[in-house]
Amino acid sequence: SLVQEAHKMVREANTKQAAAEKQLREARGKIDMLQAEVTALKTLVITSTPSSPNRELHPQLQGPSKAGFRKGHGRNKSTSSAMVSAASQNVAPEPVSRECREVDSILFAEFQAWKESPTLDKSCSFLDRIYREDVGPCLDFTKQELSELVRVAVEQNTLTIEPVASQAVPTGKVAAEECGGPKKCALSGLPRACKHRIMLGDSGNYYYISPSCRARITAVCNFFTYIRYIQQGLVRQDVELMYWEVMRLRREMSLAKLGFYPSEM
Repeated sequence: SLVQEAHKMVREANTKQAAAEKQLREARGKIDMLQAEVTALKTLVITSTPSSPNRELHPQLQGPSKAGFRKGHGRNKSTSSAMVSAASQNVAPEPVSRECREVDSILFAEFQAWKESPTLDKSCSFLDRIYREDVGPCLDFTKQELSELVRVAVEQNTLTIEPVASQAVPTGKVAAEECGGPKKCALSGLPRACKHRIMLGDSGNYYYISPSCRARITAVCNFFTYIRYIQQGLVRQDVELMYWEVMRLRREMSLAKLGFYPSEM
């Protein structure tokens, strides 16, 4: 009958709309992840002197034909070389820093030992210290159970951050109270304007997060991204330059934990 046919058409339209919305959300999430990778790759453009870039230190920036960047890079193989090329073209030399600094012999020794055989096993002295002093505190939110899930997702590289759509979509199977909302952060439980939300793995559950919480998660993700690149052999730098980049990323985690974050968050 005409009524049944109309119902069938409505169901098909709803199914197609739901599929399209899901694809849109996934695409936005991938874009956000790619942007995060570009940011992380920019950190690799560290030169012998800040005002005088030395490209010979960075064969991964010479293009796919010379660097072989894509080989062994497990994720986003088709776009890795393009991102490295974009990073090398768009990043201007950093101004000479007036900040004084001195290598801590204990921290440097721990990093050197880890660098000899890079691992993501947090029982090694290098990562154990960073977990205790930076990663743990940075991901220690009011909602403890959710905090632990976030930490695991960050470690496994399965956490997705995406901007909140103008029209809210279902948060998944988890109770709405646990997921927060556009005006309530799921991690802190406080009333905050939440411009982003996270998904842990393929659970399909979304959790709204405040700018401060996003900054903390992003700081930890940036750290893990960099040490994964070292582990995969993608960072071709002097060990001391790598050490200072790790220290910079640790400082970013500390600042985020203390509540400092960029205005664009």
